Formats: sequence, C-alpha cells, structure tokens
Amino acid sequence: MQGQTQSISFDGREIRLTTGRYAPQASGSVLVECGDTAVLVTITRSNSREGVDFLPLTCDYEERLYAAGRIPGSFMRRENRPPERAILIARLIDRPMRPLFPSWMRDDIQIVATCLSLDERVPPDVLAATGASIATLIAKIPFHGPMATVRVGLLGDDFILNPSYREIERSDLDLVVAGTPDGVVMVEAGANQLAEQDVIEAIDFGYEAVVELIKAQNKILQDMGIEYVKPEERVEDSTVFNYLERECSKAIIDVLGQYGKTKKERDSQLDTVKLQIGEKINSLKEDDTVRVAANTNAKLFNSSYKNLTKKIMRGLIVDTGKRIDGRSLSEIRPIISSVGILPKRVHGSSLFQRGLTQVLSTATLGTPSDAQEMDDLNPATEKTYLHHYNFPPYSVGETRPMRSPGRREIGHGVLAERAIAPVLPDKENFPYVLRVVSEVLSSNGSTSMGAVCSGTLALMDAGVPLKAPVSGAAMGLIKEGEEVRILTDIQGIEDFLGDMDFKVAGTEKGITALQMDMKMTGLEMETIAEAINQARPARLHILEKMLEAIDKPREVLSPHAPRLLSFRIDSELIGTVIGPGGRTIKGITERTNTKIDIEDGGVVTIASHDGAAAEEAQRIIEGLTRRVSEGETFQGAVTRIIPIGAFVEILPGKEGMIHISQLSESRVEKVDDVVKVGDKVTVRVREIDNRGRINLTLRGVPQDNSHSTQEPIVNISSNFDLNS
Repeated sequence: MQGQTQSISFDGREIRLTTGRYAPQASGSVLVECGDTAVLVTITRSNSREGVDFLPLTCDYEERLYAAGRIPGSFMRRENRPPERAILIARLIDRPMRPLFPSWMRDDIQIVATCLSLDERVPPDVLAATGASIATLIAKIPFHGPMATVRVGLLGDDFILNPSYREIERSDLDLVVAGTPDGVVMVEAGANQLAEQDVIEAIDFGYEAVVELIKAQNKILQDMGIEYVKPEERVEDSTVFNYLERECSKAIIDVLGQYGKTKKERDSQLDTVKLQIGEKINSLKEDDTVRVAANTNAKLFNSSYKNLTKKIMRGLIVDTGKRIDGRSLSEIRPIISSVGILPKRVHGSSLFQRGLTQVLSTATLGTPSDAQEMDDLNPATEKTYLHHYNFPPYSVGETRPMRSPGRREIGHGVLAERAIAPVLPDKENFPYVLRVVSEVLSSNGSTSMGAVCSGTLALMDAGVPLKAPVSGAAMGLIKEGEEVRILTDIQGIEDFLGDMDFKVAGTEKGITALQMDMKMTGLEMETIAEAINQARPARLHILEKMLEAIDKPREVLSPHAPRLLSFRIDSELIGTVIGPGGRTIKGITERTNTKIDIEDGGVVTIASHDGAAAEEAQRIIEGLTRRVSEGETFQGAVTRIIPIGAFVEILPGKEGMIHISQLSESRVEKVDDVVKVGDKVTVRVREIDNRGRINLTLRGVPQDNSHSTQEPIVNISSNFDLNS
C-alpha cells in the first residue's frame, strides 16, 4: 500500500511523517520517524455509549524491545504489563490531548503509540505526543489543535531542543512543553534547583519550537487536502440550568459565601440544596418543560447543578478576591509537620498536613542489590531512588476495591521522585538505595506536593544527608473572560472546578520539578510566569514550617538500618573476590554475616547491622585485592610445610613461600626445625617472580609485631577456601 511521506526540518533534524500506509482500518494513523526512532501513532473512534457523560479517552504507549534489538527478560520472553516509563509516556500523551477535545464529545476514542525502532539520540515520547495530534487531525475528529510537544534541555548556559538520552543525563533541566495556537497546554519538568526566571525562559523557548511544529502540521494538512475546522461548542439544553439559576443560586451562594465551613459541612449543605431543588422539580406539573427535560435526560440535572456551582464559585473568587474557605488568593492553608512518628523499625517517618490534606511518608534504606531493574527501552537499567504514592479510598471518604496502583498514582509518585532526586547525596558518599512510600491519609487537593514535603521530612528523619530540603505547592487558575485569578495552594473543589493544576516543587535555591495540566486549550506565557513566581513565596513558607519539625538530617541512622561500607577495588580483580562459582564471596558473607555487592566498575558495598563485621569483610576483600611489593613486611600464619620451604598467609587469600634457605641465617636441615603449621611469623617480601609468585624471607627480620606494616591478619574460617 502506497503512503504519503512528508518531512519537517526541525532544529537541524528531519522528522519524517508517513500517512495512509500503516493501520488502514484505524480512524487515523501516522508513522513518525526521526533518526532511527520510529513511532506508529493511531487513533480510533467508536460511537458513543448510552448514558456516558464524560469523554472516554484512552491513551496507550506500547514498547517493543525489538525496537532496541533486545529480547524481553521475563519468563515468557514477551512484553507483559507496561513498564513504569511506558505508563508515564502514555500520561504524557493523554494530558495535552484530553483538554483539546470539545466538551460535548462522548465518543470512545483510543490513541495507541507503538515504538517500533529506537535511536538513543532521539527519545520517542515527544514524537508520540506530536504524532497523536497529527493522527487526530487526519482522522477529522473534532479537536482544538494542532498540538505539538518538544523537550528542552540545558547544557551550560544553552537551551537545546529534543536532547538525546545522554544529553538529558548531563542536563540541568529536562522540560517537556506541549502547546496549541492558543498557548501552552502542558508542562512537565525536572530541574537541578534552577531559578524561576531560567525555567520561565526555558518554557518560552520550548513554546517557540512548538509554534514551528504547529505550522508544519497545518502545511501537512493543506498538502493532503484536509481542511481543518475548529470545532464549535454545542449549546446544551439550558432549560434545567436556567431554572436552577433562578431557584437555588441564592442558596448555593449562602453555602459557598459563608467562610469557615469545613469541607464536610460544605459538601453536606450543597447536597441538601441539590436534594431540595430536585424534589421541587419533581413536584412540578408532569408537562412542565423543566420536569420533562430533567426526566428525559437523567444526567442533565446533575450536570446543570455542577455547572451552576462552578459558575457561582468562580464568580465569587473573581468578584471578592476570596476563596470559599475565606483565604486570600495567595494564602496557604494551616500546616502541621512532624517526624519520627513510627518506631525506628521504620528507618524514617513523617506526617505532613496542609489543611485537610494529610500524607504519611516512610523512608527505607537498602543495599545496592535492592535497586530496581528496568527492563524497558530507556538506556538507564536501574533506579536507586524509588518514591511510591498510594491513594486509598478512605482518603476521600469513599469505598471502592483496593487494586494495584493506577496511572495517576504512578505519575504522582514519579513527580515526587523527580522533585527530590536532585538533592539526594552522591552515590559515592551515601551508597544506599532509597525508597519512600507516601500514604495519602486524607485528600483535599495537592496530595502530590504533600508527598514531596512529607517524603523530604522522612528522608531527613532517616538520616539521609540531603543537599537541601524540598517543598512544593499547587497553583490554580480561574479565568473568566479577561479576568484572571491565580490561586496558591488549591484545594479539591478549586482543582475540580478550576482551569489549571500547576505543581511547583523546589528548594530555597530554585525549582526541582514542575507539572502543569490545563482544562483550557492554551495559556499565555505571561500567566505561566506569574504562576511560577507566585509559587516561590508559597514554597518558602511551607519549607519554613517543615523545618520546624526537623531542621537538618539526623546524624545517626536508625539502629535497624543497614550499615554500609563502600570502597573501590581494581576492576580486574573482581573475579578474584567472587571466586570460582561465587565460592569466595559466599564464604566471606557467611563468615562475616554481611551482604556484599560488587559493581562492574569495581565499587564494593558491604551491608551489615554489625559495623565490626562489615570492617572484617572489608579487610578480607582488601587483602584479596591488595598488590604486594618487594620489601614489605607482614605478619602471617604458617599454613603448610613442604620439604623445600613453608607457606605463610600474609594477607587473606594471599600466600608466599619461605624457601628453606631463607628460614635462618644459618643452615637449616628440616623446615619444621624452625617453623610449624600455625606459627605466627613476621616475614619480608624478598621478590615477586615473573609468574606472580611471592617469595618471602625470615633472614634479617626481627620477630616482633612492631615491625609489621600490617595489622594482625584475621584468621580465615576453614569453612571456605580463598585459594579454590
């Protein structure tokens, strides 16, 4: 089947788009290629289902390990459930696409992006997101596009577009910007404590590139003869809404305009108003147009009541400058922080509460072998910092089945992970694998930023030497015509009925993570900059309250946390430590009751709850890998005797031989006339021959420990043989 291939020249790279060739039964499809990365993006639309009052949009990102020339490592040797990074890319597609479909859309829509080939210089995620827009436009599905997505990195003082994986690792910024002709619609970023102005400039830089990609999409549509028409918003039946506005606006204003109510009280009173007006509608004559409309469409009454509540709440904020809990636009809810709330069996713990949002976090210190192995297309093969976020139903007073983490929980956990990762200590100085678990005990908005704050406190309570503490705040937006109000520390109803959820996390020095989601088709850079700058004093206020609970990391770890010793050996001698079939290292761990991990580069990490045992294991390994020089003296035990000499263990696993002629200044007839097995002797290295054999001497060496250059050697247990 012949397709149509067009190219976009973008930042010195060529992006190739092939349409009309692949997946012909999908509503729309495009193969996006850049370098050797190829992503097939399809969109399929089905008829709406009866009773659905929301947009049933599903976005999936599928990884195939053949794209990188690999075979899956699972028992089945095929891809199974999507890895974490694939779920995050699926969310990266969903978040900018969802607000661009018209509000009246109820058709089932599924977007599937499949990575068919991977070039490590070209990450596929932003290509997949842009491809979703192109496929939607080709399918002629109503859509407020085009939409394009780019990544921005920062190397030195220069911004770079769509950096490679290696450049992302070295970059101080990993920013993804999605936008439409109306403005920015989504932002996702991790940063190395960058100043607010630097982040604002990076978003602006990214949006300029987005505009170029949007122009290219319009040209492609023109060349294909597809006329893009921006969808019109449909006018819904306003009979019920107008009736509610007349009959119960005052009652809703009384509920929302009376400050000081708790969330439970406010929700209960709104439900009462809804119930009363519903009964009033049912008491109308059977042929009354309001009653007929409400009964004809069962969901019309609920949506009309929600829309009226939304209109009144937003109007009160715009008109009064106050929110429904009485706060000003920039005011933060009361904050309570505490640490060490769980027994020290838990290595670190904290409780962070802001208003009615309450998050309990724990920190666990693990050994290098606890790192998470990543079997996906990303070149990074393991994670040493894990932040998991749980959102149980009781946190919002609901009942529902407890299942495995959903996409939202995975996304919020990774956002908190991204916010804290830049301030973690260097692996060389603190070689622990870290896991933080944030349990949302109560939710009323901004739980992901609560996880950042409580996670930071738990790590400090565990004694993790963070470079700086991290706090976070969620910013909101109310836009009514030309009137714009930015809200600091939004609560649940402001998120639900507002236009923006903009999460900003960072240290006193600068920003470490951003995530912005819109319910609009785009936002101007001026408003984004204002929101970022307004978040800074909020973050610093929250940080101040956090530091009242603990102002620096604890200097002593929990007694139940493993103690780690980390040191480096010659990578060529790793095999010596491991031994044939792993017998040597197994013997050391059994002897010292420790856990030992060796990396390919030669970094050895020893974990034990007994510091002395860890030090003993270190001495054994250092002995195995220590290079001996001529002239050095050692104290060791005689291990065996042969007719021409005696063998002495000078270091764990290292023996040298004293020839019979070197046992004494005078002639020796028999070796055991001078030494016997088990004797401790001080010897000097006489020479190391060309086969690496160590020849020792007793001649001229005083038999006194004060002349030894080594500490007394630890006797090796007989349950394993270092020479095997």
